[in-house]
Amino acid sequence: MKTAAIYCRVSTDNQESEGTSLQTQIEACLNYCVDKEYQVAYRLSEAYSGLTLERPKLNELRELIRNEQIDVVVFYCLDRLSRDPVQGVILTQELEKHHVALEAVTETVDSTEVGKLINYIKGFASKLEAEKIRERTMRGKKARAKGGRIPNGGFARAYGYDYIKVAHENGGRRVINENEAKWVCQIYNWLVNEGVSTTAITHRLRALNVPTKLGKPWIRQTVLGILKNPAYTGKTYAFTTLNGKRFKKAQDEWIEIPGVTPIIISQEVFEAAQKQLEINREKAKRNTKHEYLLQGHVYCRQCDRRYWGWLTTTSHNGKRYEWRRYRCSGSVKMVAPVNRCHNKSWGASKLEELVWTQIERVLDNPEFIIAEIEKQRQDANRPGVLGTELQQVERHLRGLAGEQEQLLQWALKGFPEDTVVAENKKINEKRESLKARKAELETQIKASQEAADNLPNLDRFVELMRQKLTTLDYETKRMALDMLGIKVWLAGHNVEITGALPITADVIVTTQSN
Repeated sequence: MKTAAIYCRVSTDNQESEGTSLQTQIEACLNYCVDKEYQVAYRLSEAYSGLTLERPKLNELRELIRNEQIDVVVFYCLDRLSRDPVQGVILTQELEKHHVALEAVTETVDSTEVGKLINYIKGFASKLEAEKIRERTMRGKKARAKGGRIPNGGFARAYGYDYIKVAHENGGRRVINENEAKWVCQIYNWLVNEGVSTTAITHRLRALNVPTKLGKPWIRQTVLGILKNPAYTGKTYAFTTLNGKRFKKAQDEWIEIPGVTPIIISQEVFEAAQKQLEINREKAKRNTKHEYLLQGHVYCRQCDRRYWGWLTTTSHNGKRYEWRRYRCSGSVKMVAPVNRCHNKSWGASKLEELVWTQIERVLDNPEFIIAEIEKQRQDANRPGVLGTELQQVERHLRGLAGEQEQLLQWALKGFPEDTVVAENKKINEKRESLKARKAELETQIKASQEAADNLPNLDRFVELMRQKLTTLDYETKRMALDMLGIKVWLAGHNVEITGALPITADVIVTTQSN
């Protein structure tokens, strides 16, 4: 008997809450497995976009596949697995590699080359439809925002308020949640009137068992978000970020929605809070008893969080011993209550010596820096040429989709399978070559833009190094790290240094981290 995993997906939380779409898929998949006499060992379902591979339940499924714990994956239809044809290819190749079959309730999954081509084109059409739906949805949200209503979604929910959905009467606005609002006021009071740090505020909220919006433990980022959110002063802005909240838009691109958020905190208190946050930051720097040269420059390769300077103390025979260390902030329970990072900590002295030795090779040679600046000045003038070539590559890539559509017509008209497969192979090879060139061009354009941004700083930096190269104190070293844009990436015993100038050609590999 084959061991099966069922995977079901809907695109939105609303669909999931209605219960019909997911439940229908699950029941159909279960009935299919009964007919096939499969043993259902895993049932995975989620509300997530089909345009990304970063889905929690899909990640669980892929882990089962990689560990070869199942024989077959059953899903409702092809677009439930992925709406992106390229991602669909990635997933099917992963399944084939680990000898796991892929079966759909409503479709026959053809594993021949022609079948893969047809499925690819179906996926391409599905992706286009998903993009159209997303564009229409965004257009509707913007129209609601301009009409004086907050669009639905996570943005609309804020601690201290309840959200009235757009579909309801007088909807698309926030109303005060009295129980939560009193804690918002208390958080601001602790900061402004007592000068309490955000970490200490977080501890107080936890000690008092104050409920959060989602029932999860309080974390410092949530407290900081409340203290920096202008919505509590009655100001509401929509569409302030792009790419899943990763990048802030310019403020003139924001859409202000007046009169939809009641005031909980006065403008004067809010401004006082921003000043106190800055005071607390400066105070934390002054109160640091031990200097950490790389503070703010060390990152974790496993979870992408920063490493923090961390003081470890022990006592022996009545004496107190201290060791400076760098520790991933993702290993701290306050930062990551769940899914904590287990990357290694590092002895501060060893890591600082290791990194600074590499940097000295650059700092000891100002002529090299000057030559590199001249090279970057030349690179900074290249984005126009590179951008033109990038547009041509992208145009060719779009043209390949049309060629594959033509191939589908050939297949449907009964052309010899060998001919269709051979042509499809040529197109795929051409696509891979163009995608590789596109990646190269995007990297070069990014490097050129970064070069242009870094040139003024590097000019001042070279002059500074000429004056102080022989007597670099702690602050000057810190300035050097900032000027060079140094980032130190840690992965176990491996250390990688990146910056505005090439520090080293290779990843530094060490055998001890103590």
